[in-house]
Amino acid sequence: MATTIAISGKGGSGKTTLAAMIIRFLLARADSRAVLAVDADPNSCLALTLGVESAATIAEIREQARAQPPSNAGIDRLRSVEYGIQQAITEAAGFDLLTMGRPEGPDCYCAVNNMLRNFLDELSSQYQFVIMDNEAGMEHLSRRTTNNVDLLCIVAEPTSLGALTAQRICELARQLPIAVEQIGIIWNKAADSKKLNAIETFGYVPYDKAVSDASMQGKTIFDLAEDSPAFLAVCKILEHKLNLKDDKSISAMKRDTRS
Repeated sequence: MATTIAISGKGGSGKTTLAAMIIRFLLARADSRAVLAVDADPNSCLALTLGVESAATIAEIREQARAQPPSNAGIDRLRSVEYGIQQAITEAAGFDLLTMGRPEGPDCYCAVNNMLRNFLDELSSQYQFVIMDNEAGMEHLSRRTTNNVDLLCIVAEPTSLGALTAQRICELARQLPIAVEQIGIIWNKAADSKKLNAIETFGYVPYDKAVSDASMQGKTIFDLAEDSPAFLAVCKILEHKLNLKDDKSISAMKRDTRS
């Protein structure tokens, strides 16, 4: 069973950058190809931040499956969806990437979504970690494209709007028909000060000029120095939330998150 970490937050809060930092953190500690990155934001910026090009999107597979004529229903459609997902997996250095793509249209997608859910569950079970970069509305979580989330990290800036958005995302998450073990806020570009009584604070990530410069220059998260204050802060948060110590193996880490 994979450990699933979902990241959410309003546009511009830094959630995709933090999602990429979490992936980089895990790549240094996990077995080869043990991390599945899922870009569940319609803006689809995670691939760019990780320095890879997405092969295809789940949205394209969904539309192709819906467009199949009735004579191709049943097993042919199942095989088509399964083949499409395999083709949509982007293999990168040490991790795989799956891009969800744009939201659904006004028509009914129930049958195709059920097939997608089954195959995505099976796919996720092949990894030790699944990292999902979600939109603020968490449409893909609400569609149950994953059944369980171990950590839901809400990224927010320390402003009144950031706090309000975090509260709304938390309320939505608690209404979802899936299991979410822990929900908390990661305050971005913040010192150790902002707190919300109703939501746990996972930690604080300070403003880091190197992160802004890398974004402006089109660099990836792997171009960031290891001693970057922002990256070190993310590492500290993950070490704490996953009960990870330097001398622990990745298997021990997974046992801790399930205890």
